[in-house]
Amino acid sequence: MPRLGRRRFTTLAAAGVLGLAQLRARAFHQAVAQTGLKDAFKDDFLIGTAVDGRTIDDPSTPLAQLVAREFNAITPTNLMKWGPLEPREGEPQWAGPDRLVAFGAAHGMTVVGHTLVWHSQTPRWLFVDEQNAPVSKERLLKRIETRIRTLVGRYQGRVAIWDVVNEAIDEDEKGWRQSPFLNIAGPEYVERAFQIAHEADPKATLLYNDYNEHNPGRRRFLVDVIRDYKRRGVPIHGVGFQGHVGLEYPDFAEYEKSLQAIAAEGLPVHITELDVDVLPRASGYTGAEISTNFELSERLNPWKTGLPPEIDARLTARYRQLFELFLKYRQTIARVSTWGTFDGESWKNNFPVRGRTNYPLLFDRELKPKAAHAGLIALKAR
Repeated sequence: MPRLGRRRFTTLAAAGVLGLAQLRARAFHQAVAQTGLKDAFKDDFLIGTAVDGRTIDDPSTPLAQLVAREFNAITPTNLMKWGPLEPREGEPQWAGPDRLVAFGAAHGMTVVGHTLVWHSQTPRWLFVDEQNAPVSKERLLKRIETRIRTLVGRYQGRVAIWDVVNEAIDEDEKGWRQSPFLNIAGPEYVERAFQIAHEADPKATLLYNDYNEHNPGRRRFLVDVIRDYKRRGVPIHGVGFQGHVGLEYPDFAEYEKSLQAIAAEGLPVHITELDVDVLPRASGYTGAEISTNFELSERLNPWKTGLPPEIDARLTARYRQLFELFLKYRQTIARVSTWGTFDGESWKNNFPVRGRTNYPLLFDRELKPKAAHAGLIALKAR
């Protein structure tokens, strides 16, 4: 990072042009403008984003260049999910994932694989046999094994982190989610996924990833699972907190308790899918189950042409509050990744209400850094 000499700082300060602290902050801002968030937080944790295939198809586009400048970790939004990758059994579509991994390598990024086992975006053939009857437990477990060995094995040594199992805890806090995986194979499928992934790449970091991580019931259940897995040698290496939050939720005291609880178990936390929803909540919903959908209304979509200054200020303050908490637990948090790079591509434009205009990320629809981005840089410049 470029630095101004002490004599230059002192001379300008003495002349009354700028104070020494202001000069240092200006130099820091100028340096980061040429580098990115990844450089501002390089001593704290990885800074990542999620990208789709279009982002990395042409590395010369402004978006691809923005991603390369600002971030040192990338996660595919859809390219590695089971349905998009393998719509027909035994015929994986490797072109997109290969390009993503190559893009990450070309820019010295940590590549995160997302996700090996998830109840959503699955191919039609996964849970049935040739007669369209429910598949047996043995065959489903074998399909899980084949997928993981094939996918993790292909990128061994190039994908450093895997979201092994995603969103497997039930919304009602009573245990595992009632998904076809659980109904057919029982909870064994979760630990088998971790075991197979570890065998396929013993050096990869393996995460369990979920949302509403601040919820006390989900926290208690997950801690019990972690303790059980550690006792029996199931290779779980960290926990992904998705981080889909809003201007007024979650309860930060509970969020912090969850960070403390995972740290107490000796596991790092990865903030995997951070965004800040600025729109009114539909029926108070705060989850991330993608099948959820509420009817569009004017009340739920109030800012179609731009974010009012007062809401933008609240967004900036919320991101700063989040990163202040992350910095407080920098010894526990290994990575902070946003789910998307700019507002125009965010899933929050369509979830949980289709057709809305949302503003949850650090870059606007023209790829320009927002005040929230500047606020994070200022947080590190002080």
